[in-house]
Amino acid sequence: MKGPALQQVCILLLACIVSSVPAVSEELTSPEQPHNTDVFVSGQDVYHTYRIPALLTTKKGTLLAFCEGRKATRSDSGNIDLLVKRSVDNGNTWSRRQVVWNDRENTCGNPCPVVDQQTGTIWLLMTWNRGDDRESAIKKNTGRDTRRVWVSRSNNDGRTWSKPIEITATAKRPEWRWYATGPGVGIQLQKGPWKGRMVIPCDHSVVSANDPDGYNSHVIISDDHGKTWYIGGVISPKVNECQIVELDNGTLMINMRNYDRSKTTRAIATSTDGGITFSKVTHDPVLVEPICQASFLRYTLRSKHGRNRLLFSNPAHAQRGDRRDMTVRLSYDEGRSWPVSKLIYTGPSAYSCLTILPNGNIACLYEAGPKNPYEKIIFTSFTLEWLTGGVEKTGNSKKKLSIIPR
Repeated sequence: MKGPALQQVCILLLACIVSSVPAVSEELTSPEQPHNTDVFVSGQDVYHTYRIPALLTTKKGTLLAFCEGRKATRSDSGNIDLLVKRSVDNGNTWSRRQVVWNDRENTCGNPCPVVDQQTGTIWLLMTWNRGDDRESAIKKNTGRDTRRVWVSRSNNDGRTWSKPIEITATAKRPEWRWYATGPGVGIQLQKGPWKGRMVIPCDHSVVSANDPDGYNSHVIISDDHGKTWYIGGVISPKVNECQIVELDNGTLMINMRNYDRSKTTRAIATSTDGGITFSKVTHDPVLVEPICQASFLRYTLRSKHGRNRLLFSNPAHAQRGDRRDMTVRLSYDEGRSWPVSKLIYTGPSAYSCLTILPNGNIACLYEAGPKNPYEKIIFTSFTLEWLTGGVEKTGNSKKKLSIIPR
C-alpha cells in the first residue's frame, strides 16, 4: 500500500487511538465538590421548626449537631427542646435525634458547646426561659420570670448528657435581662498564662433610655475544667450574638452581630488578657451582614500547619433583614483581610456553625431553604482546595491537617 491510500489508513488509525484515550475534563481535574446532607428538616419528627445550629468535633472525631426543636411554631419562645445528632463518618450519616433537655412547655435552647481538650469532657452551655415569656417582655422586665443560664456535660463523646445545672448566679449580673449563650461554639485557650481556660461567647441586654435595644456581648469563663463559671469581659454598645477565636499571638478576637442601624457590617473587639477585658468596638467593612448570627473559627496555625487560617460564615447580604447567600470566607492574616470567599448556598439562609473534620476538611451546619431560611438545617463539607478554587491543597500543608482544638 503506497501513497494516498497509506496516508488515509494512518489517519484512521491515529483517530482511533486518540478517541480511545479518556479526555481530561474540567470535572476530573477540579477540586472535590462539597458534600451536602439535610440533618434536620422542619415538620419532621414532632417538631414544627428546627433552628439555631451548633456543630462540634469531639476529641475522638465524632461530629455533634445541636439545634433547637420548636414544637408548635417557628417562634423563639414556647415549647422548645434542645436536640443533638451524632455522626461518626465525617457527616455522611447521622444518628436519630436525641433530646438533651426538655423542660415541658418551657424554652431550652441557644446551644454553645466546648470540648475540654485535656479531659475530653464536652460542656454544653444553654439558656432557659418560661415558654410563655417572650424576649420583648424579658427585656422590659415585665415577664413572669427571666432568662437563665444552664450547663450540661458529656463524658462519653456525646452519647449521653448530664442533668442540666443552673449557673445563672455566677454567669449573669442582676441588672441583665435578656441573655443568650453563643449560639455556636466556645473555645479553650491554647497559649500563654491562660492555657486551658474555656471561654463561652454570650450576649445580654441592659435596656436604657439611650439604648432601647440594650444589647451587649460578653464572655463567661471557666478556669477549673468546667466546675465553675464566671463573667469575663463585656463589650458594648449595640452588639450581641458572637463567636470568639484565639489569634496566633494569644490575643482573643470576638466577632459580633451588629445592632448599629447605621452599619451593615460585623462588629469586632479584642482582648489581650484572656477575655477579662475587651477593646472598643470596630467594624469589618468586608464582613457584610443583614443583622444575623455568624460563625468564626480557627482553621490552622502557622506553627502546626505552615500557615495561619481563620474561617467565617454568614448570610453575606448587606440589605437589612434579607438573610440569604450563605458564604464561607478565609483569612490568612488573622482576620485583617478576607481574600477568599465562596458561596455554599444560594438563597434564603441564616444561622450557621463551622467545624474542622478529622480529615482536615471544613464543615458548616446552617439554616436554609428554597422559600425561607428555616426549612432545613443543612450540613455541607468541603476541602480547602475547593474553598480556594484549587489554589491550595490540603496535602501541601507543613503537617497533615487534623482536628483543630476549639
